[in-house]
Formats: sequence, C-alpha cells, structure tokens
Amino acid sequence: MKRSSKQAIVQELRTRILAMQGINKPGNGSRSIGLGDIEKAFPGSVFPKNAIHEFTSHEPESAAATSGFLSCLLHSMTNRKGFCLWVSSRRVIFPPALKLLGIDPECVIFVDLQNDKDVLWAIEEGLRCSALIAVVGELRELTFAQSRRLQLTIEESQVSGFIHRVLPKSENATVCAARWKISPLPGMIEPGLPGIGFPKWRVELAKVKNGKPGSWELAWTPKGFEHFSKKTSETDNNPNTAQYA
Repeated sequence: MKRSSKQAIVQELRTRILAMQGINKPGNGSRSIGLGDIEKAFPGSVFPKNAIHEFTSHEPESAAATSGFLSCLLHSMTNRKGFCLWVSSRRVIFPPALKLLGIDPECVIFVDLQNDKDVLWAIEEGLRCSALIAVVGELRELTFAQSRRLQLTIEESQVSGFIHRVLPKSENATVCAARWKISPLPGMIEPGLPGIGFPKWRVELAKVKNGKPGSWELAWTPKGFEHFSKKTSETDNNPNTAQYA
C-alpha cells in the first residue's frame, strides 16, 4: 500500500473519530459561538457542540460565576432560537434575572429535583430529545461510566451537554470533551458610568481532548462575549483595548 493511501486512511479515521466526539471540520455547517481565541483551543478551531463539557466549581463564588457563564454561553449558542433544559437539585439561577444578560428565560426549561440520582436521569432523558439545543445539569459527582453513557446519548441526538459539578470530592476521569473552570473577576466598568459593570470571568480550559488547554479572560456585554488578552487584563480594565470575539 502506498504511503499516500495510508495517510488518507488515517486521516479519514481521525475525521470519523472527531465527528463521533462532536468535533467537525470548519466549513461543514459549523459557526463560531463568540468565544474568540478559546475556540482555537479545540481541534480544528471548532467548539465541539455535540459533546459533553464538564465544569467544576470548588467554591460557592466559582459556582455562581459558572452559572452566569453558562447562561451567556447558552444565549450565544442558541441566538434566541430554540430551547434548552437546565436540571438541578440546588439551583441558584433566578430565571427573571437572565433578562439583565439579554437572555430570554422563556427559552430555558428549569427542572428542580430532590437528589443527584434524579438529576442524572433527567439529564440523560433531556439529551435524548433532539428538539433541544442544549442540556445543563448541575450535580456533584459524575463517574466515568456515567459520562460515557451521556456521550453515547449525545452521539445519537446531537444535543450539547454541559455538566456543572458543584463542590465535587475529586476531579476523576471522564469522557468529556473539555473540563472548564470559571472564576469571577471584577466587572468591566464603562468609562464615566456608575455601577459594578459587565460580568467578567477567568475562563480556564484545564483539559481539552485533542486540543490545547489554556486560560483567558472574558466579559459579557450587550454585544456578546468580549475577549481580553492576558497582558491587557493584568494592566488595566480599559474596554477600548479589548477585542470583540
């Protein structure tokens, strides 16, 4: 077999495997969801929508920041079209407050359950529903087998899954496409205006399957996510030096 033929076979297998993980090549109907340089950390510089993303929060303030970031991420993904499911046993999101972020709370179905076992069941059932764009599930622990089961479900329905693990005992191995850690930062204040400013976070990709981990700083404005370079964020908070994602 010629070397070129072997390379073609390997490339085809790689493409199929990435597609099963929810990662497609640019130009195949994929579009940016506004995360800027963060999207470049994923294979092919494409955010894997048809996959499980794991968010971990070890402090209450990080959990609150993660919930806010997830809300904005859903808004950016759906573009006010379609519905999402949010399942939790200890929900801290106040739906009417989502309007302050430009998000329609009517587009998010909130399900409050008694324990994590029921939450996991509801997450899997939600991921089976191809009418949904994404499912957010808040729980404490997620085993490798459980994450694998959720990923297999997503491969059938093509629904995005976001698992927010709040105060987990440990960061065990899962099959998730990426492990995120969101930390709160002082708000981005517009010059000459009072108030606490727009929400801002430090976004860390601690683990990316077939990608490049990294850390970035993002703010959420009426125009969407605004990306800050590390140098800019450490020196000042001037929005004129930031670049829109």
